[in-house]
Amino acid sequence: MQPLRVTLGDRSYPIHIGADLLDDAGMYSSYVASRSVAVITNRVVAPHYLQRMQRALQTAGARVVPVLIDDGEQAKSWAVLDHVIDVLLAARCGRDSIVVALGGGVVGDLAGFAAAVYQRGIAFIQVPTTLLAQVDSSVGGKTAINHARGKNMVGAFHQPLAVIADVATLDTLPDRELRAGMAEVIKHGFILDLQFVDWLEANMARLLARDRTALSHAVRRSCELKAQVVGADEREAGLRAILNFGHTFAHAIEAGMGYGQWLHGEAVAAGMVMAAELSVRAGTLRREDGARVRALLARAGLPVRGPALAVNRYLELMQVDKKTAGGRTRFVLLDGLGRASLRGDLDPGLVRDSIAAVAP
Repeated sequence: MQPLRVTLGDRSYPIHIGADLLDDAGMYSSYVASRSVAVITNRVVAPHYLQRMQRALQTAGARVVPVLIDDGEQAKSWAVLDHVIDVLLAARCGRDSIVVALGGGVVGDLAGFAAAVYQRGIAFIQVPTTLLAQVDSSVGGKTAINHARGKNMVGAFHQPLAVIADVATLDTLPDRELRAGMAEVIKHGFILDLQFVDWLEANMARLLARDRTALSHAVRRSCELKAQVVGADEREAGLRAILNFGHTFAHAIEAGMGYGQWLHGEAVAAGMVMAAELSVRAGTLRREDGARVRALLARAGLPVRGPALAVNRYLELMQVDKKTAGGRTRFVLLDGLGRASLRGDLDPGLVRDSIAAVAP
């Protein structure tokens, strides 16, 4: 497949999508020849792909420094970031070194942030191995770690040199992780492309059965849609905020339940149902389209009800959302399937009622 391109002037980069790309030394040679490359991955991904990645990078002329971290959202912490930087310093990685993020969204966020701050910023490459990372977190340059008071509260915009999405890595992905990634695929349709929603409704069984042709199309279309938004609004000054559809509620779920109890995509699914309910109550979405949102997420095997947190607890946790402005929490609403907007003028009662309607 021809690569896609995220167009950001001198920070533009390609997104390569296909099967068996991870082993292709030619993918890396123009970036890594005669340089030190720190491959950051976790202890779940490493047994599957680390040796293969090392061989490809060494064939491309790199000196490889493996950096292993624990699996799970808890790895996005100051302590793990300090460990990563310590390994880079001990290996004498200089400013011409490159970080490779080999793994899912947690690895990508942490590795990207490490690259953003190490010696005031070094280059990195995203090699996402989960569906969620391939369609969302690896594209756009958002990097971060978590804070006890909120998800992704400490981070930087730092664009990669390239994204290499090998759909063959999805073969080893647990079913729960595949479904969680599907939430972000579906999100792109809900906010940007009604025809993609139609296609997802017709092809969900193929996607869950890991049909490689269907998965490749879903990854490519998701990346196309996200790349368009990122190219128009790199630092989330306006349009890019719509990519957070459902995320204001989702981040409250993740923080309230304890990071890792709900996978990010699971929380996003429940958050999208809440956001769709809010859209219906605010008069921007037809009730039957709100039902389509819930039905498609349910067919993907995702939660369509939130956890049993008190409504006041949801509201408290949402206060630290990054879209909050002037002391008011702003929400991404659907203005119909395939269209979305950011709103900060909503009646708090509508928000409370929407949460109560979806949380048990």
